[in-house]
Amino acid sequence: MIHIRHAGVARVPIYVAFAYIDDYQTVPDWMFGISEFTPVGEFTQGLGATFDTVMHIGPKQLRSRVEISEWVENEVITVSSLDGITNTSTWRFKAQDDDHTELSVDFAYQLPGGLAGKALGRLVEPIVETAITSTENKLRRNLERI
Repeated sequence: MIHIRHAGVARVPIYVAFAYIDDYQTVPDWMFGISEFTPVGEFTQGLGATFDTVMHIGPKQLRSRVEISEWVENEVITVSSLDGITNTSTWRFKAQDDDHTELSVDFAYQLPGGLAGKALGRLVEPIVETAITSTENKLRRNLERI
């Protein structure tokens, strides 16, 4: 499993940061490449909530289904793939003070094994790192405009 981690501080209270990230309707506004994040079933947040996603990477459009596999209010949200490339993204929230929140993300993914997987990893890793950094920066800017 490959992990890419990034952190930054947003000038908003922890409850504002958590509520924004927890709102599935905002995901396409801040998550790199995501154009659709649609609930499947009756739950739209919390443990077990499931979503169909559409991600654009260059000219490619990738569809997948994800679920919330860890959720603790104002602490952590983990989204895990149910199909496609095995991946998880874990967002952690830590209050720096009443008006500043540290947001950290750990994006983990697993590529196929063997030489093909290693070659693909060398191509994909820089793109994923750029996407994670871009996502965190856009998320922070969006939060600070609320």
